Amino acid sequence: MDFNESLRRAIKTGKVFLGQNSTEECVNAGKAQLVVIAQNCPAAFKEVLLAREDVSSYVFDGSGMQLGKACGRPHVVSALAIVEPGESDILSIKRA
Repeated sequence: MDFNESLRRAIKTGKVFLGQNSTEECVNAGKAQLVVIAQNCPAAFKEVLLAREDVSSYVFDGSGMQLGKACGRPHVVSALAIVEPGESDILSIKRA
């Protein structure tokens, strides 16, 4: 699976929320199927997300700027929530 391609397909055909605030809202509402976190996401926020057992998380191997670029956005994206994957296979990276 090519993560960047799967992410772009999920953004295009599914329901994905970008940014810490939107990600936190989706997780708290129980809507997020997968959370993607940039390596340089603020430590406190990252720890809270990784500690949650009710949502799968994936740490992106790159900075928030690189994650933004992978999303097709010209700005930093430190975290995002996948609510619906659409035609993407991105949920296959979920931890068991």
